[in-house]
Amino acid sequence: MEIILLERIPRLGQMGDTVKVKDGYARNFLLTQGKALRATKDNMERFERERAQLEARNLEQRQEAEKVAEKLEGQTVVLIRSAGSSGQLYGSVTARDVSVALDEAGFSVGKSQVMLNDPIKGIGIAKVGVRLHAEVETTVNVNVARSEDEAERQAAGEDVVASEREEDEVTAEEFFEDAGLAAELDESLDIETDEDSDEGSQDDDQANA
Repeated sequence: MEIILLERIPRLGQMGDTVKVKDGYARNFLLTQGKALRATKDNMERFERERAQLEARNLEQRQEAEKVAEKLEGQTVVLIRSAGSSGQLYGSVTARDVSVALDEAGFSVGKSQVMLNDPIKGIGIAKVGVRLHAEVETTVNVNVARSEDEAERQAAGEDVVASEREEDEVTAEEFFEDAGLAAELDESLDIETDEDSDEGSQDDDQANA
C-alpha cells in the first residue's frame, strides 16, 4: 500500500514522504494511529492544506517529549524476579514489564515505546532505550535482581553472580582442605593404632616367654 506519512517514522521516512508499506502494517498501525494517510489524490491535497498545522503539532509534541526525556534519562527501575544461582531468570523481563515499572515510577511510557528487541533473561543492570517521539529517544536502567538487597548491591557496581561464584569456589576449597586434614588425621590415627597393636603383640610374646 502507498501512504503519505503525517510524521517522521524511523527507518521509513519523514513527514510528507510518500512510501510503500505492507498492507497489514498500514492498516493495523500507521493508518489506525493517525500516522499516515492513503496516498490518494484527495489525501495529498488534504495533506498540503494541513501541512503547516501538522508541522506545528509535531514541533509541540517533540518539545514535550524532550522535557520528559530530560527527566527520564538515566532513571533506574528495579524489577524483582526469581532466578537460579547462575543468574538465569525463571522467565524473562519484557518491554511490557519495563513499561509498567516506568508507569509506577511516574512516567507514562507505552509498551511500544520501550526499545527492547529481546527480553532480558538474566539478573543485572541493562540499559534500555525509550522512544518518546519519532525524533526523541532516551535511555533508562533496568535493574533486575532477586531481592531489594541484591538490587542495591548491583546499583553499587557489584557483579553479584561473580561474587557468589567466588564464594562457592572458596567454600569448595575449604571443604577439600578440611577433607584433606581429616584424611591425614585418620591416617595418623591408623598408624598409631598399628604401632600400639605391634607393641602389645611384643609384650604378649615376652610374657609368654
